[in-house]
Amino acid sequence: MTEAKYIPLESYREYPPEEMKRRAAAFRAEMQRRRSVRTFSTRPIPREVIENCLLAAGSAPSGANRQPWSFVVVSDPEIKRQIRRAAEKEEFEFYHGKAPGQWLDALSDLDTNEQKPFLEEAPYLIVIFSQTYGVQPDGEKVKHYYVRHSVGIAAGMLITAIHNAGLAALTYTPPKMGFLREILTRPENEQPFLILVVGYPAEGTQVPDITRKKLHEIATFV
Repeated sequence: MTEAKYIPLESYREYPPEEMKRRAAAFRAEMQRRRSVRTFSTRPIPREVIENCLLAAGSAPSGANRQPWSFVVVSDPEIKRQIRRAAEKEEFEFYHGKAPGQWLDALSDLDTNEQKPFLEEAPYLIVIFSQTYGVQPDGEKVKHYYVRHSVGIAAGMLITAIHNAGLAALTYTPPKMGFLREILTRPENEQPFLILVVGYPAEGTQVPDITRKKLHEIATFV
């Protein structure tokens, strides 16, 4: 067992209470503007923007600092086409027989179906994989801890970073995602977690008229 090494916490910034309240309220308002969209412009995005968003996501906390995530950024039209075909095949089976009626009822307000054109239209698909274990350069396996918790936190930070950059995103999870490993030739220790569709909203984009729960419905102070 190696001895832990510590360095001074120099990155922390404390703010006066009034500044804290202002910053918290401003961030809340900014994040409440965020909406998932399903129609994207094909306008290109500077790769540097995506790179910085990924580095922000990569700063997420993780179990034992194993950082058990991989991000595969897809912009190649042919690969996006393959992903769309495979996803729509799974979605067709879902919407036409496999999905419980209660689930379909829950989706009815969102007007979704098996057609997923956004998988080709958006400039980028960021496919997030969770690493069930790590692999050292010599091939030795390394145990990972709290994998899905860690990857979920990183995904949330990525969504936030993308919104902060002025882009729109859609979290998309096909009913079965095994095809992503095959299309993207990922190693056996990686499991598909989420497809994040990223781009500018298409002109005239509309979103469902939904509401968010109030504070008293999501939080309890004791």
